[in-house]
Amino acid sequence: MTSTHFSSGDLIADRRADYARMFAQSGEFAEAAELMEQALEQVPGWAAGWFRLAEYAEKSGRKEAAAAALEKVMALDPTDIFGASLKLAVLGAAEAPAAPPTPYVERLFDDYAERFDTALVKKLDYTVPQTLARLVLSHAGKDAHFGLVSDIGCGTGLFGVEIRAHAGRLEGFDLSAGMLAKAEEKQVYDHLAQADLSLAAEASGLFTEAGEKRADLVSAADVLMYLGDLAEVFPSVARLARPGGLFAFSVEDGGAGDAPVLRPSLRYAHPEAFIRRKMEESGFDPVAMEKSVIRQDAGQPVHGLLFLARRQG
Repeated sequence: MTSTHFSSGDLIADRRADYARMFAQSGEFAEAAELMEQALEQVPGWAAGWFRLAEYAEKSGRKEAAAAALEKVMALDPTDIFGASLKLAVLGAAEAPAAPPTPYVERLFDDYAERFDTALVKKLDYTVPQTLARLVLSHAGKDAHFGLVSDIGCGTGLFGVEIRAHAGRLEGFDLSAGMLAKAEEKQVYDHLAQADLSLAAEASGLFTEAGEKRADLVSAADVLMYLGDLAEVFPSVARLARPGGLFAFSVEDGGAGDAPVLRPSLRYAHPEAFIRRKMEESGFDPVAMEKSVIRQDAGQPVHGLLFLARRQG
């Protein structure tokens, strides 16, 4: 998030917000909320301030006040760069959106890009890129060669590193310019481009860069949990993959239901039955599925499902 989103533009309000953050860091959320309310009296149009107030109000047990603050955020920032619609759904004050707002996802990963590898891999035991590559090669063969690998939602390129030796050409696509810059530093991709995977591929520019029905392997490592109902994802991948091509991807395990579930982490979990239905509807045959702990979150394991599917001929 840019500094213009953090600052209110008012020195007194910013000072009170700084004091509020200090109280929050000490676990004194009621006091933090009170100070944020005082700051917002100075600058009532400060969307980031209302979002921070919502956080403090929720943590102090005032869910109704948190929801009211989030409604204010939505009114001030219709693009929803803060993901207020997701938070409202988690609080039970609104229906979960079918997909997260694109500006929120882009901002989230732009902010996270610089510390992504260290935070996720070293601190949270993130294993999806290695496990997904192993799943692909266990079925395609350890000496498998893919003429074109299209890595959608490539992030900082962790899966690209794992599959590079088996790819003739490796292309990476991501919504976040910050993530793409970190992927470029790894020097494993032949081509990198920005694309919004939650949109139809024509609108996102994905086909402009990648072309249709020519990828031998399409990968989406730890991506789909940020894309909600996946309405555009499977049809787009079906158009990217050649007949007989593979699609390797991971999701957070949504349990025994039949629809995506928005979790307090603001990520979506997808039930196995839902994913299998999406594969069938889009012309993919299941090849393999593996259950795995994909990372830690707040000290708790996050359970995931890793899939390998084949595009029908």
